[in-house]
Amino acid sequence: MTHTPHGAGADLDPIETASRETIAELQLQRLKQTLEKAYNNVPFYKQKFDEAGVTPADLHSLEDLSKFPFLVKQDLRDNYPFGLFAVPREKVCRIHASSGTTGKPTVVGYTKNDIDNWADLVARSIRAAGGRPGDILHNAYGYGLFTGGMGAHYGAERLGCTVVPMSGGQTEKQVQLIQDFKPRIIMVTPSYMLNLIEEFERQGIDPRSTSLEIGIFGAEPWTNAMRQEIEERAGIDAVDIYGLSEVMGPGVASECVETKDGPVIWEDHFLPEIIDPVTGEVLPDGEEGELVFTSLTKEAFPVIRYRTRDLTRLLPPTARGMRRIGKITGRSDDMLIIRGVNVFPTQIEELLLKIPELAPIYLIEVAKEGNMDVATVSVELCPQYQEAVDTMREDILARLKHLVKTYVGISIKVKLVDSAGLARSEGKAKRVIDYR
Repeated sequence: MTHTPHGAGADLDPIETASRETIAELQLQRLKQTLEKAYNNVPFYKQKFDEAGVTPADLHSLEDLSKFPFLVKQDLRDNYPFGLFAVPREKVCRIHASSGTTGKPTVVGYTKNDIDNWADLVARSIRAAGGRPGDILHNAYGYGLFTGGMGAHYGAERLGCTVVPMSGGQTEKQVQLIQDFKPRIIMVTPSYMLNLIEEFERQGIDPRSTSLEIGIFGAEPWTNAMRQEIEERAGIDAVDIYGLSEVMGPGVASECVETKDGPVIWEDHFLPEIIDPVTGEVLPDGEEGELVFTSLTKEAFPVIRYRTRDLTRLLPPTARGMRRIGKITGRSDDMLIIRGVNVFPTQIEELLLKIPELAPIYLIEVAKEGNMDVATVSVELCPQYQEAVDTMREDILARLKHLVKTYVGISIKVKLVDSAGLARSEGKAKRVIDYR
C-alpha cells in the first residue's frame, strides 16, 4: 500500500532533518551529562565504571563510549526493584515492568520529564507513520505494567489524535468498534492484527473495506513478508515501531510511511551501537550484530550500553537525518541451536510465507529423541485452502520441509493444522517451545 498521508507536509521537529554533525554534537553533550548522572547517583554504575577503570571524564568523543561496561538484563533483576533509579523514588511518577517470565520482572521508572519525552517521541513516531492530529487511533496494545498500551496512548494524545483505549483481547468487540468508530490508525502487535483480520473474514466482512489506513506494529519481531501479508489482506500501510521497556517503551525508533525501509532511531534521545554478541566488540554500520542502546535524556532510569539481545544492523539515514535499524532478524537469547545449526523463529516465518496455502501462524517445538534434536513445526492452513487440502497435503509438507532444509539447513517434521487450530495470543505471540 502507498497511501498518501493527509497533511503530509506537517512540520517535523528540526532535529529530525538535522545534519549528522549537529546530531552527533547533541549526542556527545547529552551523553556526558548522562554518564555523570549515572556515576554520581547510581551506586551500581559507580561500581561498574570503577571496576572497568573508567570515569565520565574519560569520554571525549562518541567512540569513547566503547570503554564503558555493558548493562544486561540480569543487572536489572539483581537490582530489583528500584536499585538502578538515578533520582529519589519520590521523584518517580510511574513504574512499568516486564512480564518476568524468567525470574523477577525488570522494573523501570519515569519522572514527569521522562513521561513527557516519551509522549513526544511516540507522537513523532505516529506522525512518521502518517498519523495526523484529529485522526481516530484504535489502541489494541495491552495496558498495565507492559509499556505498549500507555506508551502508545500518551503519544497519540500528544499528537492530537482521538484515542480508543481498547487494549488487547475481546477480538469480536475490537472488530465491532473498528466498524462503529471508524479509526484511521490501529496500534497493535502484528500477530494480533492477523487475528483481527481473521475475525473480520469470519464475520463475512472484507478487512480491506474498513476505515483503517495505517497499522503501527511492534512488540515482537516480524518480517517484510508478514508486512506484505497484512497490507494485502487489510488494505493498509503497515509500519514498524520499535522499543523495549528497559530503554523507554515503544517509540525508541519508528518507520516513516513514505519509505518503509526500517525504523528510524530517534538519535537525539538514544545512542545506538551494534556489537559482536560473543566478543562485545563494536561493529561498523551495516554489519549485523546485537543492538545496544544508551539513553541520552532519561532521568529516573538511565541505561548505559544496554544489551537488547536484538540482532540487526545500523543503516544510513533516508527519510530523516537519523540512522535506521534493519528488520530484527532474531534475538541472541531466542536463538535455537538444533543439531549444531543456529535457527531463529523469524527464518521459519519467512519460509512459511513463501507457501500461499500456509498462514504465518506457527509453533516450533524442539525435543530430544534419543540423543537427537528433533524440531516440529505446526502451521495453520489458510481458510481458502481448507477444503482442497487432502489432495495437496503431501505436496505442502514436502515444499516446507525442502525450503527449511535448503535455507536454514535442518530437517524438520511438519504438522498441518486446520485454520484457527493454534492458540491465539492477545499480546506477544509465543512461537517456540523448547522441551530439551
